[in-house]
Amino acid sequence: MRPGDILLKKLRIHSKLSGDEMAAIRKLPCQFRELSPDEDVIRQGDRPKAAAVVIEGMVARYHTLRSGRRQYLSLHIAGDWPDAQGLFLEEMDHSVCAVGEAFVCYLLHKDLKAVFDRRPSVAFAIWRETLVDAAIFREAITNNSSRAGTARLAHLFCEVYARAHSVGLVDRGSVSLPLTQTQIGEFLGMSLITVNRHLQALRRSGAADFRSGRLTVKNWDRLVKLGDFDAAYLHRKLMVV
Repeated sequence: MRPGDILLKKLRIHSKLSGDEMAAIRKLPCQFRELSPDEDVIRQGDRPKAAAVVIEGMVARYHTLRSGRRQYLSLHIAGDWPDAQGLFLEEMDHSVCAVGEAFVCYLLHKDLKAVFDRRPSVAFAIWRETLVDAAIFREAITNNSSRAGTARLAHLFCEVYARAHSVGLVDRGSVSLPLTQTQIGEFLGMSLITVNRHLQALRRSGAADFRSGRLTVKNWDRLVKLGDFDAAYLHRKLMVV
């Protein structure tokens, strides 16, 4: 699948685009980059001139604390724009790195803005993408601050699975999630020992399993109940799992 098609598959989940608008997106020049595990796509303090779109693999937003420890903020899969706000804000206030091997495409801001001038609906679609991003951030705050450990982990797994399903990345109930247990802890605010304990609880429940960077959902309804998951915040028109 071409980069433009990957991007369109994601945008059309929440936005209506005409044939001319889709053609304009497909014609955008792309600069490709392969990323090694943990390699940065962009760093906090950068002033980007291009927006990265994930083509393959997974990337993560993060803050680096003074201690050197990371706080992961969000995960991004094929079709996502992890730094789209760089179109509207001059300086990045966070970093983005690859989680496992990843492949991204850079779209120059000047090329995107030229399309926006001709096709305002494209600008609205990308703006809507940043609003959905903000909704995911809000839910992550609620998840990390208000849910107990197993529910917190179940909710994260529900979100990853639902988002992957909407862009065709689920295979027989399984999806790539190339995180270590340490990284899951940095995402959810848990110690390694605590993450391991809650993973075991999910396995015993029969809802889901996570091994060797792969999430397998065994009982979706049970996982949803355990994670108190409601997909409304993802603002997907097509959220059928």
